[in-house]
Amino acid sequence: MTTHDTADPRLLRLERWIAALPGPPIERIAPASADASFRRYFRVHRGGGTQIAMDAPPERESLDEWLRVARILTATGVHVPPVLAVDAEQGFVLMGDLGRQHYLEALGHGADPEPLYADAIDALVQLQSGDPAAAAALPPYDRELLLREMELFPEWFLGRHLSLAPGAAERSTIAGAFEWLAGEALAQPVVLVHRDYHSRNLLVRPEGNPGIVDFQDAVRGPISYDLVSLLKDCYVVWPRARLLVWLDRYRSAASAAGLSVGADRAEFLHWFDVMGLQRHIKVLGIFARLWHRDGKPGYLGDLPRVLDYTLVVTGALPELAAFDAYLRSEVVPAFAAVQRRASHAR
Repeated sequence: MTTHDTADPRLLRLERWIAALPGPPIERIAPASADASFRRYFRVHRGGGTQIAMDAPPERESLDEWLRVARILTATGVHVPPVLAVDAEQGFVLMGDLGRQHYLEALGHGADPEPLYADAIDALVQLQSGDPAAAAALPPYDRELLLREMELFPEWFLGRHLSLAPGAAERSTIAGAFEWLAGEALAQPVVLVHRDYHSRNLLVRPEGNPGIVDFQDAVRGPISYDLVSLLKDCYVVWPRARLLVWLDRYRSAASAAGLSVGADRAEFLHWFDVMGLQRHIKVLGIFARLWHRDGKPGYLGDLPRVLDYTLVVTGALPELAAFDAYLRSEVVPAFAAVQRRASHAR
């Protein structure tokens, strides 16, 4: 007995494709999860077990890139879903099921974060210390990409979400901040970067924790990027004291694995904070775009947290004093007004 929506032709095609593969018949197929892309995931019940089917429309998502990164990460020994079958022409993948509960959900149910984050940090070091030749095959996190990501902020967060139109002097301030952040990122040691290593992409497993998903945008880039994605997560905030304990755990493990983690804690912490700022500026733009372009409102509630992360760091960096002043004088009031209007509309 299968479960499907007859108004969903891609799901029907996916089901027929799986049914034609070797193995027991499908008992049930149901949505497993979705992400900020056009990919969809379904949990397939058959033979008393479960597998995950991915639907990646070829005109919207690159299946080749997903498969390439999956092979690279598998070679590092971290736990990514094993690929069982592929139909690249249709954009279908059948893979192993790494579990139902991601870190964020587990934390919401009261799970102890210490063992979860210890495992995530160890897995990150393992990922970063794999074969350098494999990481070299990935695209570089270069100046062009860093700047292109940050440009989502003025286009989608300032322009579309807040209806702000920065003047010439303000545009110059924003551009100068972006250039400085890109230069700081490019000065860091280079490793394999998952690029979205956080609580919604890490699955809780009884053994081999964590399961790692949503890795198709991996690049080679700044060593602090994935750590700050994990510890300054857009979906959960940790006290600074706890964050620093985890940062020290990472530095110790990474150094033991032969990775370059800066001359001292202060240098690495600077890398960590400025890399987080670059990421959070980008994310403000992405979350706004997901709503205004893609009709996905689920990330709007995370904007205040991400903006708070941004302001804490800009307020501590003399090099970004003008950018910080612009954020506090123009962006914060405009954001507060948008939030009030949204609250009144509910």
